[in-house]
Amino acid sequence: MSNLVLACVPCNRAKADRPVEGFAPKTATRVLARAKAPLRDAAAVNATRWSLWCALDARLPTHVGSGGRTKWNRTRNQLPKSHTLDALCVGKLDTVTQTIRTILVTGCAGRGTYARTRPDRFGFPRLRLPRTKGSFGFTTGDLVRAVVLKGKRAGTHTGRVAVRASGSFNITTAHGTVQGINHKHLRLLQRGDGYAYMIREEVGGVLKGRGNAQHEVARLRVQDRADRSSLP
Repeated sequence: MSNLVLACVPCNRAKADRPVEGFAPKTATRVLARAKAPLRDAAAVNATRWSLWCALDARLPTHVGSGGRTKWNRTRNQLPKSHTLDALCVGKLDTVTQTIRTILVTGCAGRGTYARTRPDRFGFPRLRLPRTKGSFGFTTGDLVRAVVLKGKRAGTHTGRVAVRASGSFNITTAHGTVQGINHKHLRLLQRGDGYAYMIREEVGGVLKGRGNAQHEVARLRVQDRADRSSLP
């Protein structure tokens, strides 16, 4: 099994019985290194998956299915490719009569950092961060709703908050970041638990809107670093 590699049908036919050094001399070293890579990680995953299924099936009736059967169920019911619809088509399935249009996307956003300083581009500390993560009863990462009655930021803003010791917070919503919201306008909806949540409509297997959970998490982390860097 250690001499098997993946190849598309046209490349496999073009290679024929020639060695890889003669067919693709520029990538031969990389291909041969991957061909001799051990399969201990894949074996560990398969063993863990089998043990998990046996443990669950001993307590409750558990149905499992292969990836090929999931694709066959999805194709037979004429459903587009997506994570949620794949989960719907796992295992023994007759007919899918109804699908969902709105999904909850969850991404890991972290709980902050233990670092007390922010370095410059040379690695030297350029500022100090506060000892506490919270200000005025809020913590960076909390889900809040701000109702601003007047001013250029008037409106209702719901999203993840980035706190400052001055009391002027930033709120990252689905439409962007609203800066300079006073803490008096905020109402706590949910304490930050290290995850970013978004509601999106799923149409044709593609999330409708800008980006996905991972892009949103990356944007939140960049915004968090920028906000914490501006702390007094």
